[in-house]
Amino acid sequence: MQDYKLTKEDIEAYWENGFWISPKLLDDNKLARLRAAAERVCSGKTDGHGAHFNNQYEPNNEPGELKRVINTWWFNDEIRAMVLDPMLGRMAATLMKVPRARLWADQALIKPGGSSKAGNVGWHQDGSYWHISSNRNNMITAWIALQDTNLDNGGMRTFVGSHKWGLIEDSDKFYDPNLDGQRAFFEDKGLEPWVDEPCVLKAGHASFHHSFCFHGSEINKTDHPRISVVGHYMPDGTTFSASGKPHAFLHLLGPDPQPGMPLIEPCFPLV
Repeated sequence: MQDYKLTKEDIEAYWENGFWISPKLLDDNKLARLRAAAERVCSGKTDGHGAHFNNQYEPNNEPGELKRVINTWWFNDEIRAMVLDPMLGRMAATLMKVPRARLWADQALIKPGGSSKAGNVGWHQDGSYWHISSNRNNMITAWIALQDTNLDNGGMRTFVGSHKWGLIEDSDKFYDPNLDGQRAFFEDKGLEPWVDEPCVLKAGHASFHHSFCFHGSEINKTDHPRISVVGHYMPDGTTFSASGKPHAFLHLLGPDPQPGMPLIEPCFPLV
């Protein structure tokens, strides 16, 4: 990963807008290897002796639908090396304004070319899904484009400054493809200003966005897949917060998890 030191202006832009777009972090060779890695994990293939974190994964072969795999670092060498890269960890920690960062999770995402509305990602706040984290109000996502990405191929869109609204009830709309209907739903809550800005990324650039920043995406209108790898990070010192709701990561905490227990290795490594 190419070295980059965040400036004061970068950090200020992140906290003002709720996101910040990096310069190129990955060279072309690394990009090609990561594209191949994402295609491998989305087809159900694993490296070494690892397995999917929930011990099951059925490849999504429905045409036009988003392909998504969580915690690929458990079983893919190439993606593990990227999401655990110390420089990416330093950038995440610096933007969160904390000393160190830990990996919360990662994802590989493939939005097929010619995708249907089923490939849409609804307007959502990542933090709405991270309710067992004591720091869900200050976590960060690094969304790394593995090819040039814009609205034509289903690139991400964000609501500028929406992280300042705090956590909004019912903002867990990732799987709702009706973005226009969601906008009306959230506008009825009095949320404004509603500034919809596309994240236009060159291959190897990353969008870092706050856990409360609203974002979503629409169909890929091109003939080629839109592929990305995503790292989600939390401050070192984050602990388990008992929300009373089901969560896919609860079993990673072992039997009878107790509020306040630290989220640490092996499942939440320091980066």
